[in-house]
Amino acid sequence: MFKAARILFINTETPLHAGTGQALGAVDLPIQRERITDYPIIQASSIKGKLRAETDPGENGKGWLKKEEFIAIFGPEGDNAAEHAGALSVGDATLLFFPVRSLAGVFAWVSSVDLLARFRRQAAVAGVPVSWDLPPEPGSGEALIYGDLLVAGDKVVLEEFSFEPKKEESLKSIGDWFAANAFLQSEEYNYWRNSLPFRFCLLHGDALRDFVRYSTEVQTHICLDPETKTVKTGALWTTESLPADTLLYSTLMATQSRTKKVNLTGEEILQKVAQLITNGLSRIQLGGNETTGQGIVALRITGGEKLQ
Repeated sequence: MFKAARILFINTETPLHAGTGQALGAVDLPIQRERITDYPIIQASSIKGKLRAETDPGENGKGWLKKEEFIAIFGPEGDNAAEHAGALSVGDATLLFFPVRSLAGVFAWVSSVDLLARFRRQAAVAGVPVSWDLPPEPGSGEALIYGDLLVAGDKVVLEEFSFEPKKEESLKSIGDWFAANAFLQSEEYNYWRNSLPFRFCLLHGDALRDFVRYSTEVQTHICLDPETKTVKTGALWTTESLPADTLLYSTLMATQSRTKKVNLTGEEILQKVAQLITNGLSRIQLGGNETTGQGIVALRITGGEKLQ
């Protein structure tokens, strides 16, 4: 049984393609999604694999972990993989805030009561205290907001859809909490932390689902013939990505180390992981298209200390 847990926030700084590897519709390379809700996710294996690769103390390692600690946390590999499992368990990254183009204020961070309720449930599992209550469910044509940043005339217009603005004071405390706990606390994030409560827009679940289905980034790629410099026959495909400034979260859990060479409690395992993320891995690359600058994300781990 798991003995300790944390919440890991993932903020996309460039578009992120965590793909399925197969075409299921109009887009050739779609992103990973939940089967039932169609909400975008990043599968746990991608996150854990990247953390493992970045902290491996092998020949090119950074020396953050001793070899025995690394194996205790992530488990052995190769011929020794069957000896024992690693003590760290990583959950799928789940959507929290999704950026949508707005007629006023440039863009809004949209969410729903469903997404917030899911987060509160996972926060309870991780022992993360949450200082806000769930707001009321907006109507199908309503948009709950705190300030006037997103109001154009007398409507909130997101993409080509208009919503009736409805002021909700509780969104300020929710936005402030995530600004303080989900974003990096460094100087370059001051603007984003300050603007989150005013860009935060709560929609009905059906409207939110439509935006996360149809407002992702879709990029068209081609391959040129090196001789003629024209597109090769059949070499045209599309790739879907989560847009920059999408906020997701994952749950990190740990057990007592399973190797006799290292004796670490679940809490000590997560303390080492938190130290790695805070001091060395606050930014990593996830997903595909690494050589074109995509998938740069900022990480923030919370839990294990008194939060706001």
